[in-house]
Amino acid sequence: MNRYALNLPRMLKAEAEELANRQGISLNQFIMWSVSEKVTSLRQSLDDSNFPGITYRRGTSGWVAPVIRGTGIRVQTVVQEQKMGLTPEEIATDHELDLCQINEALAFYDAHRPEIDANILVEKALENQV
Repeated sequence: MNRYALNLPRMLKAEAEELANRQGISLNQFIMWSVSEKVTSLRQSLDDSNFPGITYRRGTSGWVAPVIRGTGIRVQTVVQEQKMGLTPEEIATDHELDLCQINEALAFYDAHRPEIDANILVEKALENQV
């Protein structure tokens, strides 16, 4: 776990301490819980409610990309595999996923094509620089 020095206005700190005491937890736990809730809330605001099986995740590169919920498999990976000629059934088998998850990823792509195509182009450009 990383340490982070935090400067809070006196009144905000007092209120946070009071709320933490009511919860029966330390101020540190309260702050960690509060930040966690905020991060989760912001992450969920990126999600498209029409596609509950797709969520956004920050990858190791720091980029936020849509992935099949509960996996690390990016929507653009599914798209690229389909463009290489794999069927949705083959993609599902290769990644040990349900066919409905692959179909939802492909439907998400249809609805968010410019975003995902741009991610694919950026990734290809970065690969060509290496």
